[in-house]
Parts: sequence; C-alpha cells; structure tokens
Amino acid sequence: MKISIIVPCYNEELALHYFQQEMDYISEEKMNYVEFEIIYINDGSQDKTMDVISQLAKKDKRIKYISFSRNFGKEAAIYAGLKNATGDLVAIMDADLQDPPSLLPEMYKAIVEEKYDSVATRRVDRRGEPPIRSFFARQFYKLMNKISNTDIVDGARDYRLMNRKFVNALLSMGEYNRFSKGLFGWVGFQTKWIEFENVERVAGETKWSFWKLFRYSIEGIVAFSTAPLALSAILGMIMCLLGTITIIFIVIRQLLFGNSVPGWASLACIILFLGGVQLLCLGILGSYMAKTYLEVKKRPIYICSETNVDVSNQDV
Repeated sequence: MKISIIVPCYNEELALHYFQQEMDYISEEKMNYVEFEIIYINDGSQDKTMDVISQLAKKDKRIKYISFSRNFGKEAAIYAGLKNATGDLVAIMDADLQDPPSLLPEMYKAIVEEKYDSVATRRVDRRGEPPIRSFFARQFYKLMNKISNTDIVDGARDYRLMNRKFVNALLSMGEYNRFSKGLFGWVGFQTKWIEFENVERVAGETKWSFWKLFRYSIEGIVAFSTAPLALSAILGMIMCLLGTITIIFIVIRQLLFGNSVPGWASLACIILFLGGVQLLCLGILGSYMAKTYLEVKKRPIYICSETNVDVSNQDV
C-alpha cells in the first residue's frame, strides 16, 4: 500500500523542516508497513520555500515537488497534487502542522479495515483564532448547509485521507473555480469524521486574512448554491409589490386630501434604498457571470515552472 501526501506550500520556509521531521517519524516508526510519497506544491512562495524543498528532495527520494510559476492559490495546489499523486491512498495536509500527522495511522485503519472511502478531520474548537473570525466562520458553515445540497461540516479541514476511487471522482471535475470543501461533500461516498482540538502553527504566520477568508466563502457560496439568485429575484418582486402599494396609496391620498407638502428626505431615502437593492442584485448576477466567464476561457488551473515529477504524469 502506498500513500501520497500532498502538501500545499506558500511561504512555509520556517515550517517545512518541522513538518518533514514529523512525517519521517510517522513513516519510519508508526507506519513503516506503508510506502510513502510526499508531494510538496510550491504555490509561488516569495521566501526560500523552494530552496528548502529542493534540499529535502536531495536527501529523500520519496519527496516530489511541483513549483508554480506564480501564486495560483491553495485550490490549484491541491488539484496539482491530486493529478500527480501515484499512491493507492492520497492525503492532503498543511505544512504548518495544524493538521496532525499523528492521526494518519487511525485514518489509514478506517479506510483499509473499516472500508471507508475517505477519512476527514474537523476541529472541535477554534482556540487561538480571533473571536470575530470564529463567529463568521461558524455562520458561513450554517449558511452553506441551508442554501446548498452539499454537506459541509463546521470546522472541517482540508486534511483528509482518500482512496483512489474518491480521488478519481474529484479529478473528474475539472472546473477552474474550485472549492474543495464543497467538492469533498458533493462527490459523496462513505466518509468517516475524526475530531481533534485546534493546534497552533509550528512556525510562521497564517496566510489567510479575514478578507481572503471572506472572498473564499463567497466563492464557495457561488460555486455550490443558486440561492442568491433566487433571493435577488424574490427581493425584486417584494420591492415591486411595495412600490405598487405605495403608488396606490399616493393616488388615493391625492384624490382625498389634495396636494401635500412634498418630502424630499423621504423620497431620497426611497431612491437610495431601491438603488442599493438593484446594485445588490446586479452584484449577485455579476458574481455568477464572472465564474462562467472564467470557466469558458478554459485557462489552465496552474502552470508548472519546476518539478522532479515524471513529465509524462504532468497535467494542468
């Protein structure tokens, strides 16, 4: 049995040695009955991440790497790893050790002995995160589960171990705008969930600012739900109904009481409110049109600038 470990890296120079040490311990002491392949994906790092990966690869033949020509994002890095993984089982892990490698033996047992297709992980707490970030994260998961048919578990990590059937199902979806947490749930299959307490980064700083997470959440909503489109249509109908009622009220009032003092303030508020609703609806429509525009272009999900992976196995 061979396990491929996919490790997306963006400015992880300080964390890579710690991660590799932990993986060496797991592979040599805890799971020496399994063959390992570690695929580092350098996602256009601006530090010496690629230099560290090259040094590690020279010392260990199990280590493969793919270096992007620029920063294409974590989703592209995950896709590149999945396309080039040769293992019977494939795992996705972060290099900062917030995805504990110590869970791998349990995850392996669940697939091999318990016959699950994938084993996913979720954090049971968000210790160490800013409260406002944790609050919005929880609201996002609640919203996604209400407006889409995809099951996305609160606290779910990208860290999971999958069999080849599960991986092939993910690869069959070659869409440009990828949202892996949604894709994992959309493909189905039997998945076991393992819970663990939040782990602090071993080194370096998080690359996910509040703004980046907000944009990522919008991408997930647009990718797996058409509810915003229905919401904009319902909102438009409600405003039309309110406008019609207002017109009838004004006509009746004019006929019964004659001219009244015009109120420019109320008129301005109504105009601004209706204008805001229209812009909101146009923005929702624009988000879906933008995603369609990017898909139609058929651009590659990533561009490789350097790799030690067999060229015949490369695919973008």
